[in-house]
Amino acid sequence: MKRLKSIESLILTLRGRKILIDADLAAIYGVETRTLNQAVKRNAERFPEDFIFALNAAEKLKVITNCDHLARLKFAKSMPFAFTEHGAIMAATVLNSKQAVTMSVYVVRAFIQMREQLAANSEILRRLAEIDKTLLQHNAGLRDIYQKLRPLLQPATDPPRRRIGFGQHDK
Repeated sequence: MKRLKSIESLILTLRGRKILIDADLAAIYGVETRTLNQAVKRNAERFPEDFIFALNAAEKLKVITNCDHLARLKFAKSMPFAFTEHGAIMAATVLNSKQAVTMSVYVVRAFIQMREQLAANSEILRRLAEIDKTLLQHNAGLRDIYQKLRPLLQPATDPPRRRIGFGQHDK
């Protein structure tokens, strides 16, 4: 479970996808980043665009800025690759090392756990929206009742006082 937590902390979101940077995936699989990228290039037909993509300069800067453990990428000559869940699994098959195959199970579980958390969060957000809508309906009803009750809540005015003394009264 600890291993799953550490892998989950390496998963980032770029271009609306959950990804692992090539340096992190190589470390998980116990190979050098160069070795991982060579295996990917040798098997390019197994890695369509929805499995792997190269970061652009802005994305690389964002990753380096937000992830302290990736600061070493700042001086890399080439742009790092981002592996989606399917790309990470495919990378384990082309590396064909025992550690890569073993760790790919943990990688898949980490992606699944993150997906489940997102689904749970979206369900919570949906429920909160329903509650909010209900409260707004009740607020309108309560506001209407308050407007009707407001005159009744005003302090009663004192009745006019009878004048004391002699004088001409209107008849």
